[in-house]
Amino acid sequence: MNANLDGKTVVITGAAGGIAAAAARRFAAAAAKLVLGDLNGTALEVLAGELAAITEVHAMTCDVTKPAECAALVAEAVAGTGRVDVLVNTAGLWVEGPSETMTEADWDRVVDVNLKGTFFCCRYAIPELKKTQGCIVNLSSDAGLVGTPETAIYTASKGGVSLLTRSLALELAPALVRVNAVCPADVATPMLEGQARDFGGGDPQGYLKRLLTGYPQGDKARFIKPEEVAELIFYLASAAAAPVTGANISIDFGTTAGYGYE
Repeated sequence: MNANLDGKTVVITGAAGGIAAAAARRFAAAAAKLVLGDLNGTALEVLAGELAAITEVHAMTCDVTKPAECAALVAEAVAGTGRVDVLVNTAGLWVEGPSETMTEADWDRVVDVNLKGTFFCCRYAIPELKKTQGCIVNLSSDAGLVGTPETAIYTASKGGVSLLTRSLALELAPALVRVNAVCPADVATPMLEGQARDFGGGDPQGYLKRLLTGYPQGDKARFIKPEEVAELIFYLASAAAAPVTGANISIDFGTTAGYGYE
């Protein structure tokens, strides 16, 4: 898709992450102005420096668990570019394990980033998006559509994102603001590598192989590329997707299509 977004402003949270960085590059290639937020200031600076050679980039460290920082990110977009046309919420964390071992800190950490952060970034962007008849693209998950064992906290957070997406889509439809979510399965990112390292029981490669056994492609299964998710995000933000709102779109090699997978 070769849509030109010259003059449009795209705000991306969790921007230094694998999917978000790929999305930032995709929007930059379409001449969009970028406002990038991430808690990792060092990685954010590197990405901003790369993309500044292509388009206008504003970057600021942002903790989405703090509503005031969500508001500040939107304010940075307005101050720097005069508008907000697209909000892409990708900031997220993973946790897994038996629910009986989970702690309040586990719950707060994951839900605050994945769900609370997504809501408050939307909340502060909505007034600006109404002015531009813009759109929101949230990063949900296959785990936002189906349950999986020992992922109760993460699944609850992403299930919340999926229904938040639908609710906001209906609320904002009269203002011609669209809200959609992408729901990937496992994506080949540093986050997945960290997941395998932290929860792989000392065998990260075995952990990754076990994930692929849940894919219907059998021995031909592979992980999704960040650029593939970025292309879907870009489509949902483009004029070509004008009729699409309130959708949670799977990009998961069919893992949520039926019983026996996932």
